[in-house]
Amino acid sequence: MQRVLKVHHADNVGVALTNLAAGETVELDGQTYTLPVAVPAKHKFSTVALEPGDPIHMYGVLVGKATQPIPKGGWINTQNVHHAADDFQVGVRHTDWARPDTSGFEGRTFNGYHRTDGSVGTANYWVVIPMVFCENRNLQVLQQALVDDLGYGRNRVYQDQARQLIDLYKSGKEVEDILGADLKADYGSGTTGHRLFPNVDGIKFLVHDGGCGGTRDDARALCGLLAGYITHPNVAGATVLSLGCQNAQVSILEEEIAKRSPGFNKPLFILEQQKIGKESTLLSEAIRKTFAGLMLANQATRKPAGLDKLCIGLECGGSDGFSGISANPAIGYTSDLLVSLGGSVILSEFPELCGVEQNLSDRCITSDLAGRFGGLMRAYNDRAKAVGSGFDMNPSPGNIRDGLITDAIKSAGAAKKGGTSPVTDVIDYPGKVSQPGLNLLCTPGNDVESTTAEVGAGANIVLFTTGLGTPTGNPIVPVVKLSSNTALFERMRDIIDIDTGTIIDGKETIRQAGERILDYVISVASGETTVAAVRHGQDDFILWKRGVSL
Repeated sequence: MQRVLKVHHADNVGVALTNLAAGETVELDGQTYTLPVAVPAKHKFSTVALEPGDPIHMYGVLVGKATQPIPKGGWINTQNVHHAADDFQVGVRHTDWARPDTSGFEGRTFNGYHRTDGSVGTANYWVVIPMVFCENRNLQVLQQALVDDLGYGRNRVYQDQARQLIDLYKSGKEVEDILGADLKADYGSGTTGHRLFPNVDGIKFLVHDGGCGGTRDDARALCGLLAGYITHPNVAGATVLSLGCQNAQVSILEEEIAKRSPGFNKPLFILEQQKIGKESTLLSEAIRKTFAGLMLANQATRKPAGLDKLCIGLECGGSDGFSGISANPAIGYTSDLLVSLGGSVILSEFPELCGVEQNLSDRCITSDLAGRFGGLMRAYNDRAKAVGSGFDMNPSPGNIRDGLITDAIKSAGAAKKGGTSPVTDVIDYPGKVSQPGLNLLCTPGNDVESTTAEVGAGANIVLFTTGLGTPTGNPIVPVVKLSSNTALFERMRDIIDIDTGTIIDGKETIRQAGERILDYVISVASGETTVAAVRHGQDDFILWKRGVSL
């Protein structure tokens, strides 16, 4: 197995692909390096002697500067390096790119749900949405009333384990017996019962903590996000519960729906508690209308659709030092394949594009788009600095532990998810994708907030890379998890769908992995393969609040 790697010919650091011992000699690009200290796997070592202030390059871009003398072969870490990134400006357009060979996918289709606006869903859900957090308890009542009896309940394995412990307690067992009990578990498929409506994949309840108490801009952004879910091709219809007096008014939601879908004609039931009166009346009406909506939703069936109807969200979370050299470039190749086939992809998490702005700016198809991208990046960073943070503070303790010691290192690897195609649009949150090709969507680096936004923008599949492991999912869209390393895949394979550690191990090229991933996407989009997040009912939904609470 290869032990070290240089990612880009202009880099002055190498990557340890396995743990390297102090005093060990390694060879890289025809040169040998004797390591003065141990370098953990996924971390970097210097290929030249560095003095304080000297630049550090990885992926061909500036990712930091030395704060202490670092000998040749020395370990790069938070004690001797700090974040640094090149400035950017609107420059010359660089939109020529090498399209990948798509011959293996020409004419391929997936079986999806065709909507009247021309979009195609990879699933078929009914959603129940509160306009404000005051309605969350009513959503819980509706969930209890509908989910299990309609056949969408979760496997009760953990309730069964609790009952086993109850029986042990009742039989007189002590604390030590309980702690040492061997609990039996039948995990099964993750769901219970037979679906009453076989063509409906589920009823999803988009509980959130917004709608009032914040700024009017946040209320409109929430309405835009909810409108993105209601008009989404994976959604057959919606039940909306409104209190009545909140900032996020129904009229704003209706405006946002009309923006995204001028000919909107899905079943939409809006119930306002303060107009209806009694809670019991509200809930009975909601149950009746939701059930009727499910009957309509069940009339939809899967039919063939071209791959140009796929819109893939590109996401990473719990990244490690291998993410940028295995999983991210692999889905970047998948992105290039889909773009070449006429589809759409979304690259978001703007704090994790710090240091690669110039490359992305130059790839924008017009100078206006490049200026819009730069403006959103600067404004976001300035807002973060105003509250005592900044993009440089993005890496988490887990990122740093596993080799992503500056935001620029993390960002340069994260941007690989977007492949090499031109940028066809730049969208501010909570906007919707309207152009095929690579779309840049302004979202936080937080993976759940970003995934939530990508789906609201129209992603009907999300590819989510991770090096440390995370269960993130979404209520209405399959989130495909990809591990950057095989050890993670083996350790957490109950929540990981695809292993790209094969690239690190030299068993597969980035191209081969990217093609394998697109094959998997087609299977998921057709309903033939169920991803782990869907099996587990991992319905993460977090809105992005930009403003303050008032």
